[in-house]
Amino acid sequence: MAIALWLFRDNIVALYPFQKDNKQIEIIKDEDITSYVEKIDNFSLKVYSDKQLLLHYIDAETYYNFKDSPVLLLNLKVTQYDGKGRESHILKSNRANLLNSGEILFRGKVNILSKGIYHEIETESLSVDSNTKQIRSNKDVIYSAENAIIFSQGMHINNADDTMQLEGDVRIEQESGSIINTKDLNINLADGEKRYQTKEQSTYLSKDNTINSEQGIDIYMKENQTKLLGRVEILQQSGAKILSHNLVVDQSHGGEVYKSNEPTNYKSKISDIKSQGMYYDAISQRIELTGGVVGLYE
Repeated sequence: MAIALWLFRDNIVALYPFQKDNKQIEIIKDEDITSYVEKIDNFSLKVYSDKQLLLHYIDAETYYNFKDSPVLLLNLKVTQYDGKGRESHILKSNRANLLNSGEILFRGKVNILSKGIYHEIETESLSVDSNTKQIRSNKDVIYSAENAIIFSQGMHINNADDTMQLEGDVRIEQESGSIINTKDLNINLADGEKRYQTKEQSTYLSKDNTINSEQGIDIYMKENQTKLLGRVEILQQSGAKILSHNLVVDQSHGGEVYKSNEPTNYKSKISDIKSQGMYYDAISQRIELTGGVVGLYE
């Protein structure tokens, strides 16, 4: 048995805690740099461990050494190596500082290549530690995903399992206009594909609906699908509420469809309907409740 419902939409205005940073990447010219004591064009440097293992290779267009400031590298590429001498990450940026400790601090926009997949990041400071091989930022981060821009309060790449974590409060702005607010988002590179996952409580905001998930999200960007995990609550502008579990938001082909094969409860001012599943086309505002449908009406 199935039941179909048509809903009516209202315009809404939402305020969000993050503001997009539209500043341009700084372009540095030689004439802008003064007071240096040494300048080297086409600079390169190999960094080795105590056991003579190659840690990373630095290749920069220009090297500047200052008396009282860290070394400045312009238009650089850093290749990081694992314990077996294989390339693990390649980082490219317009500028970075090379510290006496061997740590490299990237500034602004950084492209990171890992397992054939590019990550595009913009942040005030991103560090590469020669000893721990950790790539980390404790500053606000803007991450460019396939179909979204993601804002976080920091990031790090774990070489042990080749995952990236966007840390702290996370805001995902999708090309469709939908917003996801969550925390501590993991980017998993397993099988050469990016999956965006978190177990933290998450909120999905679209034009007409707010969806709260208790156990996090699992996003397949390439397929334009988001799975909201655990108990899920859909709040509609009409005041109606839908309770379900493990909801899939399918935005492929320009649509927005919510699907679940779990027990579902639709509640409005005049009805209370239970079913074994649901199919909700958010664009046409049509809900189909499926399997063992039982309803109460006032």
